[in-house]
Amino acid sequence: MPRYEYRCRPCGDTFELSRPMAESADPAVCPAGHEDTVKLLSTVAVGGSAPAPAGGGGGGGCCGGGCCG
Repeated sequence: MPRYEYRCRPCGDTFELSRPMAESADPAVCPAGHEDTVKLLSTVAVGGSAPAPAGGGGGGGCCGGGCCG
């Protein structure tokens, strides 16, 4: 089950919840009982550990294909 990180606006604490993906957008209550929380963007979704493709040539897309002046 995925873990989601949240930040409580009133107290500033961050906390994690394990919940199904279908419930990821549901409201979360912080451990102190505050209901004004916001889901944080996961660093896994932003970054990654996969290496960049070697060579860099022959790919499609604008900059990969050389069309960016």
